[in-house]
Amino acid sequence: MLVRKLNDCEEFIAGDSTLLRELLHPDKQPIYLRYSLAHAIVPIGETSQPHSLRTSEVYYILSGAGEMHIDREVQVVEPGDTIYIPPNANQFIRNIAAEPLVFICIVDPAWQKEDETIYADSELGD
Repeated sequence: MLVRKLNDCEEFIAGDSTLLRELLHPDKQPIYLRYSLAHAIVPIGETSQPHSLRTSEVYYILSGAGEMHIDREVQVVEPGDTIYIPPNANQFIRNIAAEPLVFICIVDPAWQKEDETIYADSELGD
């Protein structure tokens, strides 16, 4: 049985500038999964770096509130919301609450550095 405790997972700044803890990744644990699972935080007043993935992604909002940008669409998201992000979509999320924005992130197939493209701040919303 594999049980991963959130506080035992190393926190780091991801390429999109979110605070990330990888919970499950088939390249890092002896498990068979197609996807990777991470816990992400966008601090108060911050925005994740615009980026795209060649793979699909799903966010599930745990706490806080955000403004989700996917290509040219924008929608406010809150706890209990699930967001599907299609492959190759230009995306970022802005924390619009007075508390950290916390969410679970699933990438399928599992996240790989070569599948991610990070954009400059000047490309926000493009």
